[in-house]
Amino acid sequence: MHLIVRRCITQALLGIPSIGIDIPLFFLSIALLIYVDEGSTVTDFLPAERARGITIQSAAITFSWPPASPSTTTSQAHPQPPPQLAGSSPSPSPSLPRSATPHTINLIDTPGHADFTFEVLRSLRVLDGAVCILDAVAGVEAQTEKVWAQAAAYATPRIIFVNKLDRDGAAFGQTVREVGAKLRVWPAVCGIPWWSADGEGRLIGVADVVGLRALRYAEGGDGKDVEVSDLQQLDLLDAKLAAELRRARIALVELLAEHDDELVALFLDEAGEDHLAIPSSAITASLRRRVLQHPQLVVPVFAGASFRNVGVQPLLDAVVDLLPSPEERSDPEISLGGGIKGGLAEFLSGKLGAAAAAASPPADKSTSRSKALGKDKAPLTLLVQNLEACALAFKVVADPKRGVLVYIRVYSGTLHRNAALWNTNLQTTERAQRLLKMYANDAVEIESIPAGHIGVIPGLKSARTGDTLVCYTGAGGTHPKNGPPAPLNTLQLRPIDVPPPVFVVSVEPDSLAETKHIHDSLALLLREDPSLHVSVDEETGQTHLAGMGELHLEIARDRLVGDLKAKARIGGVEIGYREAVTGGSGGAGVADGVVFEREVGGKGAKAGCGAVDVRPAVLEGADGDAMLGRRDEHTHVFELADKNWVVVRTPTLHADGSPATDAAADKAGSLPEHLPLPTILQALQNGAAAAFARGPTHGYPLHSTHATIPFDPAAHLYPTSTPAAIASAARVAVQKALRASAAASATVLMEPVMLVAIGVEAGSLGAVVHDLSSARGGSVVSLGSDDDEDDGYASASSSSAGRGGGGGQRAVVDVGLIYAPPDPFAGGHATAGGHAAGAADMGGGNGGGPETKKQIVARVPLKEMVGYLKHLRSLTGGRGTFTMVVDRFERMGAQRQKAVLSEMRGGDYA
Repeated sequence: MHLIVRRCITQALLGIPSIGIDIPLFFLSIALLIYVDEGSTVTDFLPAERARGITIQSAAITFSWPPASPSTTTSQAHPQPPPQLAGSSPSPSPSLPRSATPHTINLIDTPGHADFTFEVLRSLRVLDGAVCILDAVAGVEAQTEKVWAQAAAYATPRIIFVNKLDRDGAAFGQTVREVGAKLRVWPAVCGIPWWSADGEGRLIGVADVVGLRALRYAEGGDGKDVEVSDLQQLDLLDAKLAAELRRARIALVELLAEHDDELVALFLDEAGEDHLAIPSSAITASLRRRVLQHPQLVVPVFAGASFRNVGVQPLLDAVVDLLPSPEERSDPEISLGGGIKGGLAEFLSGKLGAAAAAASPPADKSTSRSKALGKDKAPLTLLVQNLEACALAFKVVADPKRGVLVYIRVYSGTLHRNAALWNTNLQTTERAQRLLKMYANDAVEIESIPAGHIGVIPGLKSARTGDTLVCYTGAGGTHPKNGPPAPLNTLQLRPIDVPPPVFVVSVEPDSLAETKHIHDSLALLLREDPSLHVSVDEETGQTHLAGMGELHLEIARDRLVGDLKAKARIGGVEIGYREAVTGGSGGAGVADGVVFEREVGGKGAKAGCGAVDVRPAVLEGADGDAMLGRRDEHTHVFELADKNWVVVRTPTLHADGSPATDAAADKAGSLPEHLPLPTILQALQNGAAAAFARGPTHGYPLHSTHATIPFDPAAHLYPTSTPAAIASAARVAVQKALRASAAASATVLMEPVMLVAIGVEAGSLGAVVHDLSSARGGSVVSLGSDDDEDDGYASASSSSAGRGGGGGQRAVVDVGLIYAPPDPFAGGHATAGGHAAGAADMGGGNGGGPETKKQIVARVPLKEMVGYLKHLRSLTGGRGTFTMVVDRFERMGAQRQKAVLSEMRGGDYA
């Protein structure tokens, strides 16, 4: 998934004046799912993007296509018949294609790196169409497949541009076949590369399969000087390309005919079964119907090289001709209070109104606003009519010059400057004092943002990614505290899904004085990028910053330290190990107990504790009851953290604290009034917990340990006993028992084990399983197929055959049936009839498509999962994914414990 918006394209687009505001005729919003080439793209303005040559954050620009003012320089590229290229005179005539009339396009340039997949997700959430840019040298890469599935999940119509055809090793035909094999759609080749006939295989232009013409670009130019030839002229210029263009047109018509009955009727009735006689406007209309179909089974494919703008004009024409405007998209999903869900248009039309009103809570008559509503409650239809605008905040950026910028997509109405906005997620009101239209890093102030457009509101203090903002202009407007009347105050557009983080580092301040600044800076980072996650390990005190990968966290670190000036250190994650006893302590009666005595503030405190018995806790089934002993009024059982247990035995006391026998009462065994039995039990429990906090050998907290504490008031209580003294005596006694247990039988370390779910292709299954079990000390719990249909397609039916697949079914793509033109140095990949050779190499000879997804569920030590993402991508060619949660603690084997201790102690552990 690579480059299109390079310097030559975006600078030309940004040079068009008065765009997006003064041309209200048509508009649409698209995403470019791309990588950049060398960091020179206008939309990649961050220093980190320039330095690394990649897109890191999505950036928005708005332009008009074709340009509102025709350029005589580019007019040569727009002859009749249509579809016309850029520069043709605007005309509302229905006989001309959509691309003949200026359209305002909101474009978002998204990253292609896997670590920044959330930038793609939140852009796809608000856009109407997507242009997927493929690298002709690399083909369909792993991240391409993931983003394609994400676009399908949002039902986003897509077209494909095969880029970098001017580079050595570019293979257009091979890339087209990979589209079918890996993306599971039928590629409809709408443009083919024009290679030079001198044997060097240089890209000199493209051939338009729809319009049956060839576009030759001036060598060394910037794409403005284009020579256009029709099919007859092309026969004289390059007979080989003309023949290939005819084969491409036949293959395109045949493919569309298998999915579009209207084109079949036209082919039989009006074209006389002549593939070349079908008007280009009819083919464009058929392509548009297939693009807007969901699930999308056919995807138009265009060719070019954006560095010299080769093939860019036909691509932009296709954006206007094939991708939908906001009015042609499905109704945005919303939810209201009471769990009511539906579409925004359905709500605005009043169809959701009755259910929403019934589910709304009754008004609070105590407030003046509620009383006013009670006296003259407006009908729901009137409330909806007063909804001036509804928008979704999909991106927040902390700009060093402009402050916090909130990117929004307006879904209904028009948002005006200085409007009061009610945040239905946070239930707060903010004012949009200024509105901006962004051109990458530049901005122009505007008065309003109409429905379907993307704009920016600077200065909002609370809005986050995924928040819904509404503007209500009814009686009283938007109340600062209560917002608009119900149910408008609970209206929420479908939120943006945030993927779980998979990579973690620690963030530590250089000094305590920096703690607050670091926390504030991290909060700002999280507001900008919700795919980051901050947590504090209660045990170690470390602040953990989690993200989508190493590069993602590296960029976050640069923002934190470089841009936000936080003085912090970024380090590895400290693993919270545990320690467990392996044998009993052999407690020998009350006489071996301890007495704690200390003077604090001139007052003495004294208490005793009997000999404590410590042993491993085996609490499974009937063995657990045997370990805990018989529960009666003299036995009190407490469960502590980390599966530790404390049993307090009071043989001389009843459950209410009274003496069990007269003899006990005679021996002063009754409890003093200031020390009731619950207080004593809590003190003993606290003391044991304090002792369990540090193991006897390695100093890690205890896990799965059972301690039995005998307590006799006559022997362990003194006139100066206090709860603190009792807890201290219990702590000392338990520590003594733990040391005795460790002396008799060495303790073992326990480590956190994660339950990991890994998704891989079948071909990578063996390598991943072997790595988990042998190199990482994991154990596989289960192996199975990945049934997650997150790509938006239903399961393929066994009845699907050929290239049809039927509506609502996953396309069964036979790579052998895909038309792809031959590549100049590929040894001839096209055979008679347009079938692709080498289909078996991509698993498509029998309609196989991509490899079956498999899911591995395994338990793996947390230490081995640190940095695992990079290793998994290496094993699976970038196609593997995983999620993990903490499962439990497990004891280490002797060899693993030795290795871990040696690593912690610098290799000198023996």
